Amino acid sequence: MNPAPFPPGELGEAVSVLVAGGLVAMPTETVYGLAADALNPEACRRVFALKGRPADHPLIVHVTPEAALEEWAVDIPESARKLKTAFWPGPLTIILKKSPRVPALVTGGQDSVGLRCPSHPVAQRLLREFAHAGSGAIAAPSANKFGHVSPTTARHVRDEFGPDLLVIDGGACEVGLESTIVDLSRGAPVLLRPGAVTREDIARVLGKAPRDRDPGAPRASGTLASHYAPRTPTELVETIALARRLREAAAAGTRVAVLARRGQADLPAFAWRESPNDPTGYGHELYARLRDLDGNHADLILVESPPAASDWEAVRDRLARAAAGADDADET
Repeated sequence: MNPAPFPPGELGEAVSVLVAGGLVAMPTETVYGLAADALNPEACRRVFALKGRPADHPLIVHVTPEAALEEWAVDIPESARKLKTAFWPGPLTIILKKSPRVPALVTGGQDSVGLRCPSHPVAQRLLREFAHAGSGAIAAPSANKFGHVSPTTARHVRDEFGPDLLVIDGGACEVGLESTIVDLSRGAPVLLRPGAVTREDIARVLGKAPRDRDPGAPRASGTLASHYAPRTPTELVETIALARRLREAAAAGTRVAVLARRGQADLPAFAWRESPNDPTGYGHELYARLRDLDGNHADLILVESPPAASDWEAVRDRLARAAAGADDADET
């Protein structure tokens, strides 16, 4: 049977690139992803090479809303079906035992696979068109060099990889933080990465809160101690200590850029960016703010620590990893 013709325009070009084993950048509601055919090991190998990503760091597989979990996973628990019904399409990745058709390269050699159905309309259309012409599954870590700040606009991707990569411009990402990752491959749910779908959201659906990550958990995207990091050294500073730390740095001749939830007032910052004081708005703006400050040629970025409340968990997670540095450091 002949494959379906490619749709016209940019989306058609993207589908043809994916079918040929190439890479494109696609928008999702979380961050932009560097997309390849998930069933083509050579294409996925190009993702690892372009990002500088370690081979044992698994890729998340993106599927259409119509896709059955059985196409990609085995031994599927009822909890996975409940979470799929509640949160797909949306910013939730579910880790399950992989089916034999998923290449080992995609899973970093593990027997589990991360599956997600993005809600961004452009991502959904690309997946559906690719389902007609190719495998219908797209492996798509964040479209940035490994360990660095994730991209939330098409321009961020172009800044990272230059003009040769086809980037589908879907506007600024709605969520702005990578998907929540829940491991269901070993029985009880385990939260591997917090995100817009909170542990309280998961508990409401499953009747119990997910456990915290444990030593036996599968490797998953964005869980290294250092990740999401600007190239400029970054420190998290408690609100009460921010003014003092800023004045100390300025007195030492350090060019300091600041990300805070308040205005600059009379504090001696080289660059200052004010972020929303709610976790949803803060998460939406976070990576754009960090990229902006990273481009200001400062010696140091100081970030006012976010509140300890549970609804700030995802923001705190990303900032803690960003402040750990980029040297040993993604995902949609």
